[in-house]
Amino acid sequence: MLDALMLSRIQFGFTIGFHIIFPAVTIGLASYLVVLEACWLKTQRQVYRELYHFWLRIFAVNFGMGVVSGLVMAYQFGTNWSRFSDFAGGITGPLLAYEVLTAFFLEAGFLGVMLFGWRKVGPGLHFFSTFMVAAGTLMSATWILASNSWMQTPAGYAIIDHQAVPIDWLAVIFNPSFPYRLVHMSLAAFLATALIVGACAAWHLLRGTDNPCVRKMLSMAMWMLLIVAPIQAFVGDLHGLNTLEHQPAKIAAIEGHWENTPGEGVPLTLFGWPDMEAEKTRFAVEVPHLGSLILTHSWKGQFPGLKSFPPQDRPYSPMVFWSFRIMVGLGLLMIALGLWGTWARWRGRLFDAKMLLRAACWMGPAGLVALIAGWITTEVGRQPWIVYGLLRTAEAVTPNTTAEVAVTLLLFVIVYFVVFGAGIVYMLHLMQAGPGPHSIPPSASGDGEERRPARPLSAAPDNLAPDNAALDGRPGPGPADPTSGPDMRTR
Repeated sequence: MLDALMLSRIQFGFTIGFHIIFPAVTIGLASYLVVLEACWLKTQRQVYRELYHFWLRIFAVNFGMGVVSGLVMAYQFGTNWSRFSDFAGGITGPLLAYEVLTAFFLEAGFLGVMLFGWRKVGPGLHFFSTFMVAAGTLMSATWILASNSWMQTPAGYAIIDHQAVPIDWLAVIFNPSFPYRLVHMSLAAFLATALIVGACAAWHLLRGTDNPCVRKMLSMAMWMLLIVAPIQAFVGDLHGLNTLEHQPAKIAAIEGHWENTPGEGVPLTLFGWPDMEAEKTRFAVEVPHLGSLILTHSWKGQFPGLKSFPPQDRPYSPMVFWSFRIMVGLGLLMIALGLWGTWARWRGRLFDAKMLLRAACWMGPAGLVALIAGWITTEVGRQPWIVYGLLRTAEAVTPNTTAEVAVTLLLFVIVYFVVFGAGIVYMLHLMQAGPGPHSIPPSASGDGEERRPARPLSAAPDNLAPDNAALDGRPGPGPADPTSGPDMRTR
């Protein structure tokens, strides 16, 4: 039933679904830019410089959209979830304030130098600025995930006058699920970015644009997948064990597991449809004992089924059952793509294996899809609680009318698709232009008049069309090698 509560949940889910894309790419691209600039400073190879300026433009646009979409999230705590703010504001409010006072100020303080200071400061200070922006994105994720993790596994609090009051800030921040969520989310951001970078490179190679920049992008992306995707699977397993300990109902809903059979292990349900009314999973395709092995690391280990919890305390299993499988399935494809890329590299075919390049293109958005599926699993699996075990979602919503929430939700959908849809299309156009000598703006290469931009988005170019010669792999405008024009070392 689409009442004010359900519409408020849909609205928050819609806005956070849009928002989470941009911070994830910001985290991944910021760290990638640190690596590129470090490689440039160490080797002075032009390819790293060109890649840095190419992805810096995309980072600037993505960062701006992330800031704008994040503002809406904060307002909704007051407009749609005021009772939650009244109950938990003494804990979540300071955590979000710390994020602004530390991470956001850190990013804002060094962002201008990073975007526009290539010729205005020395190489050491510019690299330090890039590093601090990257550190700020990770620090921002730390505070946000500390707040969200407290809602999942609350600790370090006392209930006074029907409000959650912090009594131990270290316990609040480092609550039981926080370390797992922080590492899992950070690795997800790195993987999502690696897939985007790899897809961009693969698309250009399939179009016949074969140059050192494109090759380096694909090579670095494949190495990232090969190393990080298996680590992510391991961290995900640890995260699952932590969730089983602190949120067993969520695990039961994810697995579509209803009840245990005495003396028998729990099978792993690969596919099926959990029926909440019939209290069973229909059309189940199961692997005997595998559920026990994964979640208890024993052949006949058992964990609570959904029937162990009152019906009103059960998460909606069909949604988390399938969102989890989408996330895991895409994660396995990431591992497979990394191994495939390694095999092609060993055979000397990394840059001309058409099937691999097509697979890399198709996998471009997979990291973001897996990220959203993971958040659906996390947030829907927490229901019916907004603060697990303390405050129900139905008790936290603002008493708005159904019509009021419906109108604002409709407006959000229209505005988001127009504004952020245009931004995403613009970033895709920037990627379509491709890296190369033309990626370096005049202010960074020493050619032409220096610009003095007044806003972050000025880091993106006015003209998206690259030089045709550069697309063909021939030297385009700008320095073709580190000695053909002024660089940071000459200052």
